[in-house]
Amino acid sequence: MDTSKRVIVAGTGPVGLIAALSLARQGIEVVLAGPETGPEDGRTTALMRPALSLLDRIGALAALEDKAAPLKVMRIVDATARLVRSPVVTFRASEIDEDYFGLNIPNSALNAALASAVASQPAIDRRAELVDGWMLGPEGVTASFKGGSAVEAALAVAADGRMSKAREAAGITVSARSYPQSALVLNFAHTRDHAFTSTEFHTETGPFTQVPLPGNRSSLVWVLKPESAAELADLDEQTLSRRVEDRMQSMLGRVTVEGRRQIYPLGAILPRRFAQNRVALVGEAAHVFPPIGAQGLNLGIRDIVDLTDIVGKTNADIGGRAVLEAYDRKRRPDILARTGAVNLLNMSLLSDMLPAQLARSAGLGMIGAFAPLRALFMREGLHPGSGLAAIFSDLREQVRR
Repeated sequence: MDTSKRVIVAGTGPVGLIAALSLARQGIEVVLAGPETGPEDGRTTALMRPALSLLDRIGALAALEDKAAPLKVMRIVDATARLVRSPVVTFRASEIDEDYFGLNIPNSALNAALASAVASQPAIDRRAELVDGWMLGPEGVTASFKGGSAVEAALAVAADGRMSKAREAAGITVSARSYPQSALVLNFAHTRDHAFTSTEFHTETGPFTQVPLPGNRSSLVWVLKPESAAELADLDEQTLSRRVEDRMQSMLGRVTVEGRRQIYPLGAILPRRFAQNRVALVGEAAHVFPPIGAQGLNLGIRDIVDLTDIVGKTNADIGGRAVLEAYDRKRRPDILARTGAVNLLNMSLLSDMLPAQLARSAGLGMIGAFAPLRALFMREGLHPGSGLAAIFSDLREQVRR
C-alpha cells in the first residue's frame, strides 16, 4: 500500500484534532491516534481571529459560535502591592477596525465540535488508542499499538503534549523548567455585565485572568503558589466566591463560583528543534509556557497552518528532510518570540528586583500611552508580522500623499 501521502497524527486534544482536519483538507491521508476526549474539561480557550478562520475552514466554527463569547476589550491591571506599579492598559478591538479579537470557547464544546468534524471526514482513519511505540526510518515512520497492529506513514505529527513520546522517539531534546506556580481554573457567575471585556490582573504570584463567557458568566485562570492554589481549591463555594470577588475588586459585582476546580502546575518546555527524523512537533509538544496573553493554543494552531501549507505544497517526500527543515525554519521565529516574551513577563511578575519592576512598568506605560504602539501590539497578537506590515503600509500611504 502506498504510504507516501499518509500522515500519522498522535494526540487527540484540540491541536491533534485540528491538525488531522487541516491536513485532510489538503488531500493527505490521515491516521489520527489517541483516546476519545471526554466532556470533563471545564477550562475555556480564547481563540483569536486567525485561529477562528482555520476552525471555519475545517467545518468546526459554526457549532461553537452560540457557545462562545466575543473578546472586544482586553485589559491589563497591575494589582501588585509593590513600590513600582504599571498603569492600566486597555486594548480595544475597535482601535484596529475589528469587531472583536476572538472568542472564548469552553473546551468541552470545542472538543465536541472538532470530534464531530473528524467523524464526518472520510480521509481520517480514527484509531481510539495511544501509540505504544515508534519506529523511525529513512523511508518512513511506523506507529505500533498495544493490540499488535501497526500503521506506516511518511510523516508523524506529534500532537501528544508536553511529555511527547513521538518527540522523544525522534531524538529531539528539550530545555525545561518548572515554575513555583500552579493555575487554579474555574468558571463563575457574576451580577454585573462583563461587556465582553477580559481583565488580566498582574499579581506577585502571576496573572489572575478573567475572560467572558455568554451571559453574566466568566472563566478564570488564577496563577498562585502551588500550596495557595490547593488551599483555595478546597474552600467551600461561598468562601471561594468571596475570595474571587475581592481579588477582582468587585468589578463584576457579586460572584458565584460554579462547578469543580482544576489545578495545573506551570512550567516551560522548549525543544531544540521543531522537526526531525520524520516527526514534526505541534502544540505543547513544541512549546509550553505560562497562561499569559491567550497565546497557547493560538500558537499551536499557527504550527498547524504552517505545517499544512508546507506539506500541501511539496511534490516530494512529505516527511523528508527538506520538508522538516522548512517547517523548523518557519516556526522558529514565532515560537521563540512568543515563548520568550511570555516567560520574561512571568518572571518579571515573580521578581522583587526593582529593575524588573521598572522595566515592566515602563513597557506597559508606553503601550498604554502611545496609540500606534498599542495598535502594533494588538495586530501582532492576532497575527505575527501584521503589525509591522500595517506600519509600513501607513508609511507608504503617507509618502504617496
